[in-house]
Amino acid sequence: MPTFVYMTRCDGCGHCVDICPSDIMHIDKTYRRALNIEPNMCWECYSCVKACPQNAIDARGYSDFAPLGHSVRVLREEEKGTISWKLKFRNGTEKNFVSPIRTTPWDSIKSPSDYDAPSQEALKTQELAHEPEALNIEALPVLSVDKRKEGAS
Repeated sequence: MPTFVYMTRCDGCGHCVDICPSDIMHIDKTYRRALNIEPNMCWECYSCVKACPQNAIDARGYSDFAPLGHSVRVLREEEKGTISWKLKFRNGTEKNFVSPIRTTPWDSIKSPSDYDAPSQEALKTQELAHEPEALNIEALPVLSVDKRKEGAS
């Protein structure tokens, strides 16, 4: 189920537009409120839901954590540094989950374009681009050939 916007809560700030990975959240030119222009293309990643400071966006929860007939409300509380998820089941039971908001400052994570292009030697290794530096570790754990053969038998 795609996201939907409570128009009475939305103030048209555009945070959802900026963060949407599929570029389907837009600001209506007439009403200056957010809307999902292509509901069928929504990934249900919840990025817009979590980014909305007005708690104006909702999405149906996945069946692995919220069964049919439920409601899910997300509350972003900047002052507490948390995102709270409130699930209300058909029988009235409620479950609450609280997660910390990522506190990494904007522009503190290097963009892939900020790294040098990998060398020909680096392309021959099993490491992914910019590993292990991007993971903030000195080296990735390595299995010797003998240990790999041990695990295969």
